[in-house]
Amino acid sequence: MKLSLAGGATAVVLLLLVIVSYSTFFTVYQTKQALVVRLGQPVRVITEPGLNVKLPFIDNVIYIDKRILNIESPAQEVIASSQDKENAGNAGVAQAGERLVVDAFARYRIVDPLKFYQTVGPEGASTQLAILLNSALRRVLGAATLADAVRNRREDLMAQMRDQLDRDAQPFGIHIVDVRIRRVDLPEQNSQAVYQRMQTERQREAAEFRAQGSQKSQEIRARADRDVTVLLADATSQAETVRGQGDGERNRIFAEAYGKDPDFFGFYRSMQAYEKAMQHSDTRLVLRPDSDFFRYFGDPSGKSLSDGAAGPAAAAAPPAASNPARPSGAPR
Repeated sequence: MKLSLAGGATAVVLLLLVIVSYSTFFTVYQTKQALVVRLGQPVRVITEPGLNVKLPFIDNVIYIDKRILNIESPAQEVIASSQDKENAGNAGVAQAGERLVVDAFARYRIVDPLKFYQTVGPEGASTQLAILLNSALRRVLGAATLADAVRNRREDLMAQMRDQLDRDAQPFGIHIVDVRIRRVDLPEQNSQAVYQRMQTERQREAAEFRAQGSQKSQEIRARADRDVTVLLADATSQAETVRGQGDGERNRIFAEAYGKDPDFFGFYRSMQAYEKAMQHSDTRLVLRPDSDFFRYFGDPSGKSLSDGAAGPAAAAAPPAASNPARPSGAPR
């Protein structure tokens, strides 16, 4: 009986020691920092990892993350400045301009657990930082233009937002590591208007390019037509010149041939006239048998059948400029 009572008392004592030890000792990990609170009042801040002690049943330990944390800002509309940088410097005040839909986020770290616990606490930190981020976003982008936020000064604007947010968050024991603008867009209705304006501008440029191309094509076509006309005129002139020279040379050769042997030339021309006139065609010839055209049929010397006095040259030799294919006396 005494042994059972002693064993039960020992077990109770061991259980009490375990409970007291569990309430006295606590561990701070590498990713955490601890704040020891006694009856609602903070008494000690522990930033180094390891095993620590506290008063059992009196002190409480609040763990605070010391890693880099993230705060997201939902997409919201911000009114950007419509004034250029140079004009804004001269005027001193930026005018309100286009509406922008901005999506941003921030990275922060808790550097003063005591101040953090006394001001916002773990539950209100996200809400408070979201308000500060929204305020910094509007202050910085309200003085910038759309081109600055999208392209020209985006890095500089994010650095300004980070510095302003860091100054605003210092009273809460928070250090802002970085602020980033994830996306900058126009509102849906503005985007459609911008797209339509861009489409109209591209269509205008396309029409202008087509008009310029049409003008160039007409100029090239007109220049080509002019060159063709000039070339044809030159070619026609050269052809007429060559043709005239050929006709003159032909007449000269005929004249020389006639001068060398008038009888043979008359006979040769009459044979050519017979060949041309007596072909199978629709032409009908009604001639007297004793006409000059048939003089070589009755007399090889070519004397006239009617009077016999005319020489063969008078009937057969055409003028120098006449057509060699049509003898004198032959019907047209």
